[in-house]
Amino acid sequence: MSSRILNLRTAALIGSVLLGATSAFAEAVLHRGNAGEPQTLDQAHTSINIEEFILKDLYEGLTIYDAAGKIVPGAAESWTVSEDGTTYTFKLRENANWSDGSPVTAEDFVFSFQRIEDPKTAAGYANILYPIKNAEKINKGELATSELGVKAVDAKTLEITLERPTPFILELLAHQTALPVSKASVEKNGADFVKPGVMVSNGAFKLVSHVPNDSLVVEKNTNHWDAANTKLDKVIFYPIDDQAASVRRFEAKEMDLVYNFSADQIERLRTSYGDQVHISPTLATYYYAFDSRQEPYSDVRVRRALSMAVDRDFLAKEIYSGSQIPAYSMVPPGMETYGEPSKADFAEMSQLDREDKAIELMKEAGYGEGGKPLNIEIRYNTNPNHERVATAVADMWKNTFGASVSLVNLDVSSHYAYLQEDGKFNVARAGWVADYADAENFLALSLSTNETFNYGQYKNPEFDDLMKRSYEERDQAKRSKLLHEAEALVMRDQPVAPLLTQADLWLVSDRIKGWHDNAVNEHLSRFLSVSE
Repeated sequence: MSSRILNLRTAALIGSVLLGATSAFAEAVLHRGNAGEPQTLDQAHTSINIEEFILKDLYEGLTIYDAAGKIVPGAAESWTVSEDGTTYTFKLRENANWSDGSPVTAEDFVFSFQRIEDPKTAAGYANILYPIKNAEKINKGELATSELGVKAVDAKTLEITLERPTPFILELLAHQTALPVSKASVEKNGADFVKPGVMVSNGAFKLVSHVPNDSLVVEKNTNHWDAANTKLDKVIFYPIDDQAASVRRFEAKEMDLVYNFSADQIERLRTSYGDQVHISPTLATYYYAFDSRQEPYSDVRVRRALSMAVDRDFLAKEIYSGSQIPAYSMVPPGMETYGEPSKADFAEMSQLDREDKAIELMKEAGYGEGGKPLNIEIRYNTNPNHERVATAVADMWKNTFGASVSLVNLDVSSHYAYLQEDGKFNVARAGWVADYADAENFLALSLSTNETFNYGQYKNPEFDDLMKRSYEERDQAKRSKLLHEAEALVMRDQPVAPLLTQADLWLVSDRIKGWHDNAVNEHLSRFLSVSE
């Protein structure tokens, strides 16, 4: 045998080995559609789930949601609770580290929680941590941040003292607002701590790059305490709010996950992709808010009339193809601690009877046919489903009251920023997904003191008092009764018109392993894997 033939065979053998090695060590990359560009990656200033999905891959709270949507230990490996239910002592994992290799300490959490409540931070979701002792007073500038009920007992022991027993505190601590920041990084880098190449995080992934409106890339954090069980090397988030484009990229196998596709595509997609189409009921309400600061929306009769004239059955069946259900309560059904929600008094009326009553109320208020002209602007965030809902509602109000209705849409970040920054409006589309499985989370949106999420500035002292009493009531049955009474008032006054109880719509490639539908819509990438 010639040396030339031998060399060729050797080269072929080496090439085969290298090819096998390349295949064996190929990167495991998840391509994840994310329905919009995040406003920020600073947990103190986030409020929507497209930001949450990213942040919870980058950071880890004391508690987290597992793949099935259940609360489990996160950065804390365990905790104990005092007999009166007001003091929680968390033991942080000894091997809980930041992405730069430094240890995650109790002082990091103290710093993070104080930062959230510091009024200078202006955190829109500071109220999430109000159950912590003195949090609300600090946030309102009445006490120093050092008075917050959080204490570093030692480097790996954190003590949290509450104002009162709070049954859902472990859920609150899994919220993105309660995600820690590295004290050292924030003090060194200031506002730049969120930037790629600068960010220090403690989750299963670390931030590598972010090109706005194009992609955001995170890579496995080898310093995470559970890195050995993280099967993905990289996750690429695509901030696409064009649902048709997202579906096309899924069909082209360019994306493995798509969040919120157009409901009119359900039947077609199910025919083509079967169980890759996921529709899971969730603790979420789709609603319209009325700006009660200005006429005619300051008139309860006008708000009630507009709400009653909306045919929710049409929206659920025709626009959402039955994937959502009509809603007549702000609190969605399915919460064990609350039971059946308090619905609006017109919930059991036929749609024709509702419309007749709505016309009567509108005439009493002096608007509509024979009265003052009714000019309404509906604002919504860019999305085909929301556009179809707005168009349908506009048609209902035109046919029922002779109203002139115009539509205005903005991208999701701009839409919510406008509402949260006290922008004036007539009617605005909004959605609320439960931060924790308790009715208070939905009802607190209408508190007069909720400057961030009470978009229409509804003010009702009786409602505020019922909510205040619910916070002080330790008996669960009595507390539930107070919350039902509070919801009944909101449904009577209709500062918000609940339209639909939502379902989450996902396209999940059959490449994805470890996916579980769950009511809290929590899907950390660390629990997923991809196969070729």
